[in-house]
Formats: sequence, C-alpha cells, structure tokens
Amino acid sequence: MKIKSASESDLEVVMSIIDDARQLMRKSGNLTQWSNGYPSSEIILDDISSGHGFVCIEDSLPVGYFCFMHGENPDPNYNVIEAGKWLNDQPYGVIHRLASSGKKRGIAQAAFDFAFSRISNVRVDTHHDNLPMQRFLRNNQFVYCGIIYVQDGSPRDAFQKLIK
Repeated sequence: MKIKSASESDLEVVMSIIDDARQLMRKSGNLTQWSNGYPSSEIILDDISSGHGFVCIEDSLPVGYFCFMHGENPDPNYNVIEAGKWLNDQPYGVIHRLASSGKKRGIAQAAFDFAFSRISNVRVDTHHDNLPMQRFLRNNQFVYCGIIYVQDGSPRDAFQKLIK
C-alpha cells in the first residue's frame, strides 16, 4: 500500500472514505463516534493545509485516510491523562481520523507503519466502543495508558507504543 500526502483535490474522496468508515463503525456497534458532522471537510482541509493529511492508495485507488502529527506536543488533549499515565514524556507522533473505505484490509497497519517510520514513540486514542481499533492496537503491542478527553469533552481510551 502506498501512502501519499493528501491534497485539496482529494477532499471529495476523503470525505467519502470517512462516510464509509462511519458506516463500518455503526455496523460494529460504535454508535456515537464521529457523529454531529465530525470530522468535517474543514477539519480535513486543515489537516491537508498543515501537511498532516495522508491518503492510502491501493491499486491506484484511495482506500484510506489518516492525520499524522509529531513533535514536542502535537496534541494538547494528551496533556492530561486520567486513570493511568503515558509511557514517557518524550516527543511523540499521533494518528487521528484513521478511516478506511472498507474495500481493502491493512489501512491501520499501513498508517502506523508510516508513523513509526518517522518517530519511534506513537500515541493514539480511540472511542471506548471502537472495539476493532482497540483490538488492532492491542494486537500490535500498544499499551493502554488511561483516559484522555477530546475537544468536545468526551473521553477516549489512550494507548502508546515505543519502538526501541
């Protein structure tokens, strides 16, 4: 699978992938994550203009999307963690808005391989009802670290993985 930086011309297909991913979540019992118009096209355009938006390509077709940021403190929502603690306080990468069209397997693996090719310390959060994502994280040696709260105040299960 190929990963490429997303461009504004990818917006329509990215929003379609997000709609597909939302439907996959609903089918797996995750009924509330990505509701009320989140993530909006404005958020995706912000990802793209900041250089954080990426599209997964398989057989020349876009099949996935994710936002990847890294550095000293790429996600201020991670400054406070409850019922646990982060594995370290070093610079980290974070993946948000990971979405699959459902047409190809391996989107999450490709996104995290991409992240780990850039930084060896990755954090991620997911909705408590997003069991497929939690299963992927645990199967890939991510450690549950506690609970963080996203911008709208809702809780998310937080995970981290270090590659030494």
